[in-house]
Amino acid sequence: MAEELLKITNLNKSFGMTHANNNICLTLEKGEIRCLAGENGSGKSTLTSIISGMQPFDDGSMVLNGKEYKPADPLEANARKVAMVVQELGVITALTGSMNIYLGQTDQFRRNGMVSTRAMGKAAEAIFDKWHIPKVPLGIPCAHLTMEQRKMVELARALDADPDLLILDEITQSLSHDTRKVIYELKDRFKQEGRSMIIISHDLEETVEISDSITILRDGEVVETVRSDGFTVDDLKQKMVGRKMEGDYYRTDTAPSYEESVLLDVKDLSLADGQLKNISLQLHKGEILGVCGLSDAGIHPLGSAIWGISDSKRSGLVKDGVTGKELKHPKDMIACGGSYLSKNRDEEGLMMEAEIRNNMYLPSMQELTGKMKFTSPAAVDRLAQKAYDDFDVKATSIHQPIGRLSGGNKQKINLGRWLVKDLNYIILDCPTRGVDVGVKAYIYSVLRKKKEEGVGILLITDELTEAIGMADRILVLKNGELAAEIERGEAFTESNIIEVMV
Repeated sequence: MAEELLKITNLNKSFGMTHANNNICLTLEKGEIRCLAGENGSGKSTLTSIISGMQPFDDGSMVLNGKEYKPADPLEANARKVAMVVQELGVITALTGSMNIYLGQTDQFRRNGMVSTRAMGKAAEAIFDKWHIPKVPLGIPCAHLTMEQRKMVELARALDADPDLLILDEITQSLSHDTRKVIYELKDRFKQEGRSMIIISHDLEETVEISDSITILRDGEVVETVRSDGFTVDDLKQKMVGRKMEGDYYRTDTAPSYEESVLLDVKDLSLADGQLKNISLQLHKGEILGVCGLSDAGIHPLGSAIWGISDSKRSGLVKDGVTGKELKHPKDMIACGGSYLSKNRDEEGLMMEAEIRNNMYLPSMQELTGKMKFTSPAAVDRLAQKAYDDFDVKATSIHQPIGRLSGGNKQKINLGRWLVKDLNYIILDCPTRGVDVGVKAYIYSVLRKKKEEGVGILLITDELTEAIGMADRILVLKNGELAAEIERGEAFTESNIIEVMV
């Protein structure tokens, strides 16, 4: 009989009138991989934040390795060999990777009254070696690292606790196809060593495939815990939402469909640091053009480079297909009906401390500014309320601070604030990262509608199923270069795309 690692009994957590966790009961065995599933707002992240010591619970109990467990903070949880990697970015960007890993624990590197950054760097590198995770530059500020590299820093910080229980909240959604394999190998190692994992993933196929068991939450309560063997994705969807979900949220047609007219024309786009090399593409009216590749392929720098905000000097030509105007800066693209959603929503997309209202109207500020050069508060309210209603945001009102919302509702706002405008084309970098199946289906329906209206969509994604399910064509990048173009049809398969990617 397997040995029990963690037992949670009748755990409750409320925020005002909202019961985030209601009488949660959960038992986790040593060597078990448990996935938590549920729609955004079901209580998954609240539960894991309590287990990892980030916030206290109201009542109930937790027992870890046979002893009462009530961590006051993450450091105390680490001391009990519990560690977590959070969904949103959890690094201080002004600090180096090494400093982020040992934040609050630097005394061990103090020499003659000063912290030895060299000793700290060596210790940090040893974590990467021990756990076989991809190395990243640890001596530079994390602001200069990619999102994927920052996630590796967070993972190293968690693994430094030598955890018996590792909690991963949506980490794979931030990683490329190849780096996800590292997480899967780490999972297998944990099982072999009798360690456990709790994983949250909105990729339902992944949830069923990588777990031993799945605990399904809805409205802050445990609906059921099931063994993954023999449990299907359709079963999981039904348990999550409480009803059978009919149909497929991807496209059902098998051929490309778009107009000949070009909306966005990119020629020989390169970055001085080598991340992009002579990329040329055309985005047509009513087309969804997918972009895929491995972690170093350059797919994410492509979006920001076209938009005009790359950290590295850009060369080549980005031109509006309708006016022929060269697009050098974001303001040029906005003037031509373009927009861009960064993969890093919380740092580069939304103002986390501001109200929903202010986030909603900001891209439309120029249109709302009258001849007197001021913005009417009533007009702002009307636009924000319309976007709020159209995109079915779940919140108290447009005046609620956006930082308190679930990932799915944040992304609805992030996308909706652009789509409320009259757009010609939009660049989307991982638009469904960190959202549940219901919100994902909703976003796909919005994209299909915009495609029918003639909007051109450049869809950059780490999800091959998403690209295959939604795109008319897929561009595969490899080492910063365009390696292949695959048109919707018989060749639209994961195996064909992966063969080019690797």
